[in-house]
Amino acid sequence: MPQQKPPAVSVIMPVLNEERHLRDSVRHILEQEYAGEMEVVIALGPSTDRTDEIAAELVAETASNERARVFTVPNPTGRTPAALNAAIKASRHPIVVRVDGHGMLSLNYIATAVRLLEETGAQNVGGIMHAEGENAWEEAVAAAMTSRIGVGNAAFHTGGAAGEADTVYLGVFRREALEQQGGYNEEFIRAQDWELNFRIREAGGLIWFSPELKVQYRPRPSVRALAKQYKDYGRWRHVVARYHSGSINARYLAPPTALCAIAAGTAIGATVNRWGFAVPAAYLAAIVAGSVPAGKGLPLKSRAQIPVALATMHMSWGWGFLTSPRSLARKVIASRRPAVRAPGTRAE
Repeated sequence: MPQQKPPAVSVIMPVLNEERHLRDSVRHILEQEYAGEMEVVIALGPSTDRTDEIAAELVAETASNERARVFTVPNPTGRTPAALNAAIKASRHPIVVRVDGHGMLSLNYIATAVRLLEETGAQNVGGIMHAEGENAWEEAVAAAMTSRIGVGNAAFHTGGAAGEADTVYLGVFRREALEQQGGYNEEFIRAQDWELNFRIREAGGLIWFSPELKVQYRPRPSVRALAKQYKDYGRWRHVVARYHSGSINARYLAPPTALCAIAAGTAIGATVNRWGFAVPAAYLAAIVAGSVPAGKGLPLKSRAQIPVALATMHMSWGWGFLTSPRSLARKVIASRRPAVRAPGTRAE
């Protein structure tokens, strides 16, 4: 009996100013060890670098490739959820794989994800965001992003056992799950993955994490870029907390608590009693100590920058969380979409 051909797959990519990594990211898709048909749909934001030119080259280079071709669609807003929805709409296949323009899929990522969808019955499966740097600073950020002192116990950063999850990194979806829920909520400029997975779970669908799935991630190339990234993360995590009160936990409260404690300790130390400086000193000692195991095996130049990366991540995340405006949460809550339960999904 002939072996059944694997389902065709659509890979969707939101990109903006990704000239540095786009070609390599697409190469990791086209070289997948997967026997099924593939298409790559790149949603192009208003980039100011050579991203559009590189994307056009990729389209031309794959035009005659019957198994895996690259297409592009416009995303004039530049917003990630709008890009994802545009790419989903332009794509055709029953399995939808989300990849970012600076993400590098492991060689058997798609084949493993399709197998896990079948084995688990999940609507979405995802794995580990495996940060890897290309220079000393990026190596330091990668070490911070994959350490418990940097990101707590987040399984998609640090690994863990396979099982049901609230959300996963990127994700490989059944198309019907995306279509049933109406795609991504475009009001969620960040945390759109969490919000979509929340609706899928609310409708009775299963989200599945597996450490078998690994995506190489390229960290932000500067302190400023990392600070903006983590400030946005904190800002939108507070929106999520207001959107769904049951989603907050101690891991999310640690950065704003640390920021407040450091600010208060510094103010007391400068104006009332020098013992106040013990609080920022204790934080500094903690991140320096935590950098030692996090930087194991890295060059000295990389290890020396890990405390800077950790402090940037913690303080920026905390600041974003504390300054997240209630008006933003109200706007997002007003856009709330009810989860759509599909026939055959499990009841909660």
